[in-house]
Amino acid sequence: MPGEDNAAVIRRWIEGYNDRDTQAEAAARAPGFVAHMPGVPGPLDGDGWTGFIAAFAAAFPDLRLTVEDSVAAGDRVAARVTFRGTHRGEFQGIPPTGRQVAFTAIEFNRMEDGKVAEHWVEIDLLGLLRLLGAIPTAGTAGS
Repeated sequence: MPGEDNAAVIRRWIEGYNDRDTQAEAAARAPGFVAHMPGVPGPLDGDGWTGFIAAFAAAFPDLRLTVEDSVAAGDRVAARVTFRGTHRGEFQGIPPTGRQVAFTAIEFNRMEDGKVAEHWVEIDLLGLLRLLGAIPTAGTAGS
Protein backbone atom coordinates (compact mmCIF):
# COMPACT_ATOMS: atom_id res chain seq x y z
CA MET A 1 0.00 0.00 0.00
CA PRO A 2 1.22 3.51 -0.67
CA GLY A 3 2.30 5.48 2.41
CA GLU A 4 -0.75 7.77 2.35
CA ASP A 5 -3.07 4.73 2.44
CA ASN A 6 -1.14 3.35 5.39
CA ALA A 7 -1.46 6.70 7.21
CA ALA A 8 -5.24 6.51 6.65
CA VAL A 9 -5.26 3.04 8.27
CA ILE A 10 -3.56 4.50 11.36
CA ARG A 11 -6.18 7.26 11.55
CA ARG A 12 -8.99 4.66 11.28
CA TRP A 13 -7.29 2.53 13.94
CA ILE A 14 -7.21 5.51 16.31
CA GLU A 15 -10.83 6.37 15.44
CA GLY A 16 -11.78 2.80 16.40
CA TYR A 17 -10.20 3.35 19.81
CA ASN A 18 -11.79 6.79 20.21
CA ASP A 19 -15.22 5.32 19.40
CA ARG A 20 -14.52 2.37 21.76
CA ASP A 21 -15.30 0.16 18.78
CA THR A 22 -13.22 -2.83 19.81
CA GLN A 23 -14.02 -4.71 16.61
CA ALA A 24 -12.88 -1.84 14.36
CA GLU A 25 -9.75 -1.33 16.47
CA ALA A 26 -8.89 -5.05 16.33
CA ALA A 27 -9.70 -5.27 12.60
CA ALA A 28 -7.01 -2.64 11.90
CA ARG A 29 -4.36 -4.95 13.41
CA ALA A 30 -2.63 -7.66 11.39
CA PRO A 31 -2.54 -11.27 12.56
CA GLY A 32 0.56 -11.58 14.72
CA PHE A 33 0.35 -7.89 15.79
CA VAL A 34 3.05 -6.87 18.29
CA ALA A 35 3.22 -3.67 20.37
CA HIS A 36 6.33 -2.30 22.07
CA MET A 37 5.45 -0.12 25.06
CA PRO A 38 7.60 1.75 27.59
CA GLY A 39 7.52 0.22 31.05
CA VAL A 40 6.18 -3.13 29.82
CA PRO A 41 8.54 -6.08 30.34
CA GLY A 42 8.22 -7.36 26.79
CA PRO A 43 6.28 -6.91 23.58
CA LEU A 44 2.49 -7.21 23.77
CA ASP A 45 0.62 -9.54 21.46
CA GLY A 46 -2.93 -8.77 20.33
CA ASP A 47 -4.49 -9.98 23.60
CA GLY A 48 -1.96 -8.06 25.68
CA TRP A 49 -2.63 -4.93 23.62
CA THR A 50 -6.39 -5.33 24.07
CA GLY A 51 -5.88 -5.51 27.85
CA PHE A 52 -3.57 -2.50 27.82
CA ILE A 53 -5.99 -0.25 25.93
CA ALA A 54 -8.94 -1.50 28.02
CA ALA A 55 -7.09 -0.48 31.20
CA PHE A 56 -6.40 2.96 29.73
CA ALA A 57 -10.07 3.36 28.76
CA ALA A 58 -11.16 2.32 32.27
CA ALA A 59 -8.87 4.91 33.86
CA PHE A 60 -9.71 7.64 31.33
CA PRO A 61 -13.18 6.76 29.95
CA ASP A 62 -13.42 9.93 27.84
CA LEU A 63 -9.84 9.63 26.52
CA ARG A 64 -9.50 10.74 22.92
CA LEU A 65 -6.44 10.55 20.73
CA THR A 66 -5.71 13.15 18.07
CA VAL A 67 -3.13 12.66 15.34
CA GLU A 68 -1.32 15.98 15.22
CA ASP A 69 1.17 15.01 12.50
CA SER A 70 2.01 11.88 10.55
CA VAL A 71 4.60 10.87 8.01
CA ALA A 72 4.33 7.75 5.89
CA ALA A 73 6.92 6.07 3.73
CA GLY A 74 6.43 2.62 2.27
CA ASP A 75 5.25 0.26 4.99
CA ARG A 76 6.08 2.66 7.87
CA VAL A 77 3.94 5.36 9.48
CA ALA A 78 5.17 7.71 12.21
CA ALA A 79 2.75 9.92 14.11
CA ARG A 80 2.71 12.54 16.84
CA VAL A 81 -0.41 11.97 18.93
CA THR A 82 -2.10 13.95 21.71
CA PHE A 83 -4.19 12.18 24.35
CA ARG A 84 -6.90 14.14 26.22
CA GLY A 85 -9.24 12.86 28.89
CA THR A 86 -10.34 12.83 32.53
CA HIS A 87 -8.86 10.56 35.20
CA ARG A 88 -11.98 8.76 36.46
CA GLY A 89 -10.61 5.28 37.26
CA GLU A 90 -7.52 3.81 38.87
CA PHE A 91 -4.36 4.19 36.80
CA GLN A 92 -1.18 2.36 37.79
CA GLY A 93 -2.31 2.31 41.43
CA ILE A 94 -3.35 5.98 41.44
CA PRO A 95 -6.97 6.41 42.55
CA PRO A 96 -9.19 8.61 40.35
CA THR A 97 -8.40 12.31 40.70
CA GLY A 98 -11.03 13.77 38.38
CA ARG A 99 -8.23 15.77 36.73
CA GLN A 100 -8.28 16.64 33.05
CA VAL A 101 -5.10 15.49 31.34
CA ALA A 102 -3.39 16.13 28.03
CA PHE A 103 -0.19 14.31 27.16
CA THR A 104 1.63 13.29 24.03
CA ALA A 105 3.14 10.28 22.34
CA ILE A 106 5.27 9.51 19.36
CA GLU A 107 4.49 6.28 17.59
CA PHE A 108 6.03 4.31 14.79
CA ASN A 109 4.08 1.62 12.97
CA ARG A 110 4.99 -1.09 10.49
CA MET A 111 2.18 -1.98 8.15
CA GLU A 112 1.49 -5.33 6.50
CA ASP A 113 -1.30 -5.94 3.96
CA GLY A 114 -3.08 -2.73 4.97
CA LYS A 115 -3.01 -3.44 8.71
CA VAL A 116 -0.84 -2.53 11.68
CA ALA A 117 1.65 -5.36 12.17
CA GLU A 118 4.03 -3.76 14.63
CA HIS A 119 3.56 -0.72 16.88
CA TRP A 120 6.21 1.16 18.85
CA VAL A 121 5.08 4.01 21.08
CA GLU A 122 6.80 6.40 23.47
CA ILE A 123 4.17 7.94 25.74
CA ASP A 124 4.94 10.88 28.03
CA LEU A 125 4.15 8.83 31.15
CA LEU A 126 6.24 11.12 33.36
CA GLY A 127 4.16 14.10 32.21
CA LEU A 128 0.95 12.14 32.79
CA LEU A 129 2.02 11.14 36.31
CA ARG A 130 2.81 14.79 37.05
CA LEU A 131 -0.65 15.83 35.82
CA LEU A 132 -2.19 13.23 38.14
CA GLY A 133 -0.19 14.59 41.09
CA ALA A 134 1.81 11.38 41.56
CA ILE A 135 5.11 13.15 40.86
CA PRO A 136 5.81 16.73 41.91
CA THR A 137 6.22 19.28 39.15
CA ALA A 138 9.42 21.32 38.95
CA GLY A 139 9.52 23.91 41.70
CA THR A 140 7.00 22.10 43.95
CA ALA A 141 9.25 19.48 45.53
CA GLY A 142 9.41 20.02 49.27
CA SER A 143 6.62 22.60 49.18
